[in-house]
Amino acid sequence: MTTPRPDAGGAADDAASVHDLPIDSDIEVTDARPAARPRPVHLRWSYIGLVAFGGAVGTGVRETLSLLIPAAGAFPVGIFVINITGAFALGLVLETLLHLGADEGARRMLRLLIGTGFMGGYTTYSTFAVGVAQAFTGGHAWVGVLYGVLTVVVGAAASFAGIAVGAEIQRWRALPGRRNR
Repeated sequence: MTTPRPDAGGAADDAASVHDLPIDSDIEVTDARPAARPRPVHLRWSYIGLVAFGGAVGTGVRETLSLLIPAAGAFPVGIFVINITGAFALGLVLETLLHLGADEGARRMLRLLIGTGFMGGYTTYSTFAVGVAQAFTGGHAWVGVLYGVLTVVVGAAASFAGIAVGAEIQRWRALPGRRNR
């Protein structure tokens, strides 16, 4: 059963008007095709390509670093460093993009390329989970606990630090006498 909408003159309407719906930042609305329904970002090939490209590059960087940074016994230092630096960088990037304006156009493309794509490929919480499990099954339960807790706690702190640094950079750029670039 539907209830009458006051703006429809008392007539019940099963489908809400497009104008009654909230605006979703992941849907681009363009005037080029006013009769067409806007297509969500996650269904646009150009954006999918940005995420895929960023993810491929991020995965390559992660693999390179994980091969260069040796483990300290059962503790996978490389993956730990990758996840912590990735959490910091993601906080920094997203905070910076937030201060630059609305999530549209070039800023949206950067968020998808760097935030979703590159950082999604660079950080690896699946390998983190495997590392914790391997420490436990390999007889190094304390290393597994330490690795698991440190990654989550230090990762959260790194993310907050990235956000704080991004905010501070924006405050510094806004100081009188500074040229905003």
